[in-house]
Amino acid sequence: MAENGTVSEVKVSQEALDIAKKQATLSYRIKRNKACYFMLAPYFIMFFFFTVVPVLMSVAFSFTYYNMLEWPEFIGWKNYIKLFLEDDIFMKALKNTLILAVVTGPVSYFLCLLFAWIINEFKGWLRAFLTLIFYAPSICGNAYIVWTLILSGDRYGYLNGFLMDWGILDEAIVWMKTEQYVLPFLIVVQLWLSLGTGFLAFIAGLQTVDKSLYEAAALDGVKNRWQELWYVTLPAMKPQLMFGAVMQITQAFAIADVSIQLAGNPSVNYAGTTVVTHLLDYGTVRFEMGYASAIATVLFLLMVGSNLLIQRLLRRVGE
Repeated sequence: MAENGTVSEVKVSQEALDIAKKQATLSYRIKRNKACYFMLAPYFIMFFFFTVVPVLMSVAFSFTYYNMLEWPEFIGWKNYIKLFLEDDIFMKALKNTLILAVVTGPVSYFLCLLFAWIINEFKGWLRAFLTLIFYAPSICGNAYIVWTLILSGDRYGYLNGFLMDWGILDEAIVWMKTEQYVLPFLIVVQLWLSLGTGFLAFIAGLQTVDKSLYEAAALDGVKNRWQELWYVTLPAMKPQLMFGAVMQITQAFAIADVSIQLAGNPSVNYAGTTVVTHLLDYGTVRFEMGYASAIATVLFLLMVGSNLLIQRLLRRVGE
């Protein structure tokens, strides 16, 4: 009897193990959640054909000479060799892009978080009004007109006018045509425009934090608002922090419109040239799509590397 019981138990456990293995397979999960996959299918198909496929094609074209008139000709690593060893403009654009990304990316990220944290303390219409005030510059289509008036190179430009009235300047300075001023002003304008989607994500994340967590934290020894922010608020909104980081990194590395609108393309001595403006030059003006694809691939790798680094840093929030 004991042996029969042992054999039956072994059979049951084996059957349970087989069922568990079956349930762990991808095909079983797809069948079980087929309704969810069916609803995700339109987005996945669009994402695959309009994001994944273009990225893969760009990487492939980066190893070719392709002028959009002739069939792509495979040339191996020549585009990348030219990019890093012969193209001085690209190296200057890469330097400018890294400076803009290192300065505007983290600064705008922390400003978004700080302003969202402060605004979240207000209630009702006042919070909505302040959110609109801070978010408006990022969606304002005529933002560059405002800065064009401020940085105008004659005495009627607001900045020149104020500085001359205060006796700081004797004559007007053509700000965006003077090499030493181009990059600093691009940083200022980019920061002014940077409170965008990430800022709204932080506002939403702060409003979803469970209030009971603060009471539990107080019992555990959390004594002030800064400790609440580090040990409670930020760990509770890690998805929003990650989303905001991705948006800020993408925005920081993809700076182009600010430079083109204010400094022109090309800018004076390429002082405001970025990787994206250099990419636009080769892709939409010269139609050297193979070389443009190599530039795009380098930019893509920079963004991916930065995202991986940020993910590692965000995992330590609250520790």
